[in-house]
Amino acid sequence: MADAAPRVRVSTLELFFDLVFVFTITQLTEILAHDLDLPTLANVVLILLVVWWMYSGYAWLTNAVAPSSTTRRTLLLTGMAGFLVMALAIPKAFGDYGWLFGASYVVVNLVHSALFRTAGGAAARAIRQLAPLNLAAAVLVLAGSLVPEPWRHLCWTAAPLLQIATGYLHRLEWHSVSAGHFAERHGLVVIIAIGESIIAIGAGLRGVELDAGSVLVAVLGLCVAYYLWWFYFAGDDARAERVLDGLDDPAKRTRLALNAWGYAHFPMLLGIVILAVGVKKMVSHAFERADWDAALALSGGVALYLLGHAAFLALMRLRGVYHRLAGAALVLATVPLGHVVAIAQLTAIVLIMVGTAITEDLPEVRRSGSTAIGDFGRTGAHD
Repeated sequence: MADAAPRVRVSTLELFFDLVFVFTITQLTEILAHDLDLPTLANVVLILLVVWWMYSGYAWLTNAVAPSSTTRRTLLLTGMAGFLVMALAIPKAFGDYGWLFGASYVVVNLVHSALFRTAGGAAARAIRQLAPLNLAAAVLVLAGSLVPEPWRHLCWTAAPLLQIATGYLHRLEWHSVSAGHFAERHGLVVIIAIGESIIAIGAGLRGVELDAGSVLVAVLGLCVAYYLWWFYFAGDDARAERVLDGLDDPAKRTRLALNAWGYAHFPMLLGIVILAVGVKKMVSHAFERADWDAALALSGGVALYLLGHAAFLALMRLRGVYHRLAGAALVLATVPLGHVVAIAQLTAIVLIMVGTAITEDLPEVRRSGSTAIGDFGRTGAHD
């Protein structure tokens, strides 16, 4: 077994931190819903990339440095404040409040580095290599707020590219990953983010009369959110944790953690943002013809989430990859239905997700003799 950090549970303070981070998801959903076009989507991708990198950095941080003292908790609160100000500035991150977003991002990076140094040992050595690279990316974001176009977007694009490169520019074996805490922390942020799609149902139905049709639409939206949960949490999260925990090589263990929980989780979160936009735009007009952009957001968000999870499973060498790829393709094929009547597309997406889940689990149901889909321990056989 790899020499990992002692297993600890995710603290309530970390969960509080996650709630602040997920406010970012809410803000990105709002700006994309306001202007559902490609330039806005590109901005959302850039913002989410840089924010997700540092959120993930804090997940690595608390995996190595528990917030167990007043000093550490105070520093973590400072980092939370930085995330909150960044989220508040998001609607004008490429405009008037770009400097505020950039300055807060620098603060988040400095606090991250300061806290990591308190870990001592290999973790402190790792952050001495990583901190300058993270700070350089933060400075690029801040610089982007101070220069005109096209330099602004060039700086913003360079920042996540540098962050991705940092995974190859410092010694991964210096990091110590506690698999249980690491998987639990990322799972919590996913389930909280999925809640954004539930909030989108309520926002979309605000001011709408609650008749049989609107109630049906709300339930169908809930079913979509449920199956987002199902595909992630119906056993694959626990099996992925065991795979990570079983790696003896520290460098391979760290690389898998970075690729699977860092990079592969990004399209899942982006998919949730886009799905929430589609839900918000369509639920109040479910018995009307949907615009193409709203229909594409609804299906595209679900498909992107499934593709991200397929990548996660492929990295972990777990079964279910092909089912998610097929499900994503079928969900995208429902877009024309929305342009006929929105509720037809929403219903079709739910049926496809149900069918994908049953198809994936039916062989195991037959082998185990179970009669309840999803209520058994899947074996984690490879595709």
